[in-house]
Amino acid sequence: MKKNKPTTEQTSHYDDLEHMSTFDLLTNINKEDKTIPAAIEKVIPRIEILVDTIVDKMKQGGRLFYIGAGTSGRLGVLDASECPPTFGVPFDWVIGIIAGGDGALRVAVENAEDNPTQAFRDLMAFSISSNDILIGIAASGTTPYVIGGLKEANKKGITTACITCSAQSPLAAVSKHPIEVIVGPEFLTGSTRMKAGTAQKQVLNMISTSVMIKLGKVQGNKMVDMRLSNIKLVARGTRMIMEELNIDETEASALLQAHKSVRKAIEFYNK
Repeated sequence: MKKNKPTTEQTSHYDDLEHMSTFDLLTNINKEDKTIPAAIEKVIPRIEILVDTIVDKMKQGGRLFYIGAGTSGRLGVLDASECPPTFGVPFDWVIGIIAGGDGALRVAVENAEDNPTQAFRDLMAFSISSNDILIGIAASGTTPYVIGGLKEANKKGITTACITCSAQSPLAAVSKHPIEVIVGPEFLTGSTRMKAGTAQKQVLNMISTSVMIKLGKVQGNKMVDMRLSNIKLVARGTRMIMEELNIDETEASALLQAHKSVRKAIEFYNK
């Protein structure tokens, strides 16, 4: 039986790219990128269910795991790594794992994504359990590393989800909460770091930000629990306090220096 080609491997709508002017290349890439929000909008109800599921798990002490290979793996690690500084959460609340290990973030590890049993071994290093939730990220929806990880997680009673850009993929078939963002063929045939990667990044932004808001890590529209790890963030924190309390910069800065936290500074002032 002939296998269906993954959506992400379908031939580009454009040809003779090498003969296009620079302006036409940029214009056409941008034209394709404009289709991404519409594709995501179609699956917001599914993302909503997934976010609420993650929130429930994390309120009970569970953690959120991402697994992926190549660009998808890097995006998962990126999103996970941004949660502690942005929301002030522990580093083990959201964990990103890439096929081939952290070295694969910079240099591709050959064949790492083809091993269907390695992902769960990688997850077991973090003692993943049924308290946690696992999201597999794979543009094509065919990556053995990711599919194998979700299959084993299902056996262990771990809630599974996925983010993929191919319709009716093997990955979606083994996921309890499949998020299928069908953005169509890439401008450069098969180059899923482009539209598919952008779509995955946007969905990850939506998931982690919404989860953290629902967990109380945001006040109003401010990152009141962010880590004050550099001059820029200290200045941002000072401005937050000034705006929230309607005080001048000197007083806001003093409060922040005393309490080392935007939230704590505001709470102290409002006592």
